[in-house]
Amino acid sequence: MAAQTRESLLDAAAQLIKAGQPVKLSEVAALAGVSRQTLYNEFGSRDRLLEALSLRVGQRVLAESVRAAREAPGDVGDAVRASTIVGLRAATTDPLVKAGLLGPSAELLPFVTTSSGALLDLFRDACAAVLLERWPRLDPVETRWAMEMGFRLSLSHLVLPTEPIEVTAAHTAIVMRRLLGPTDPQETGKQSN
Repeated sequence: MAAQTRESLLDAAAQLIKAGQPVKLSEVAALAGVSRQTLYNEFGSRDRLLEALSLRVGQRVLAESVRAAREAPGDVGDAVRASTIVGLRAATTDPLVKAGLLGPSAELLPFVTTSSGALLDLFRDACAAVLLERWPRLDPVETRWAMEMGFRLSLSHLVLPTEPIEVTAAHTAIVMRRLLGPTDPQETGKQSN
């Protein structure tokens, strides 16, 4: 029941954002059919509700990005390029992301910029895990911070795009190759000796 209530509250907040309305806790609770106290018991504050909503969207985008990185042929740069293209396309076509970042109240903007720590951790760790799985000879510490830099580049493009997604992805791939060094496209899946 608690999981269903949580999802109903997140759905209600998303509905308000997509409608271009500010997220007021009383309205979220009313839309979800629960009391304000139930909302506070579940999330504690408006910021925690919005952070949870940004994480839910992020997890959807991440699932698509990770799949692309796993399936991309080629080297580590090719995996990052594929992941970046898929992730940015998923994010920029999602109505909630568009309204939450670019809408009248930009309710989700802080949670992908100044307060994006939870999203950063989620993406960095998942993307690093995929690269380390495919190229076990990569240094785990360097791979984690490289993925953090890649995520920050992608967020910057998401918030203020200056070039097509494919160009950003190609540039990010170049950066990742330089940070992580060359990887043999044929090495994928081999264990290090």
